[in-house]
Amino acid sequence: MTTTLADNFRFLRALIARPKDVGAIMPSSPALAEAIAREIDPKAGPVLELGPGTGVISHAILARGVAPEQLTLLEYDEDLAQHLAARFPKVRVFQGDAFDLDATLGKPNGSPFAAIVSGIPLLNHAMSRRQSLMEGLASRLMPGAPLIQFSYGANAPVVPPPGYTVKHAASVLANIPPAKVWVYRKA
Repeated sequence: MTTTLADNFRFLRALIARPKDVGAIMPSSPALAEAIAREIDPKAGPVLELGPGTGVISHAILARGVAPEQLTLLEYDEDLAQHLAARFPKVRVFQGDAFDLDATLGKPNGSPFAAIVSGIPLLNHAMSRRQSLMEGLASRLMPGAPLIQFSYGANAPVVPPPGYTVKHAASVLANIPPAKVWVYRKA
């Protein structure tokens, strides 16, 4: 999927309005999206994506074989959330705060996710907030399921939650800025 000019303008508006919450200067590249999607087993069950922005990674997840009905997107920006709902009509789209998952998605209901992808710019937040988010996400995963986070730093953006490990899955130079893909899993 190539990013359209309209997508770039939509992304730029969000960046100008809330730079701390966007955390990048351009939408994710197809190369980064594909590196993230490779970490997902498309037949394992439902997938949650946090901070999908214009939907580049969402498109790669669907292209990987995840059924649209199995994908849930959580976007903070109202305009981007509406855009995603129009672009992916069979995907569940929520507009809300990933740092308050219980208010946005409801309490975990026994139907955990087979993978969670996070595009949240964790390096823009305090370590305690990052850890709290990761622990909340870990509680919503099936046993052994990946929690996939990309970032622009040299190291994993957060220490793994208790009982989890983290591995560097990919470095993607064909992204502005270059990014790293990190996969957290229950040990």
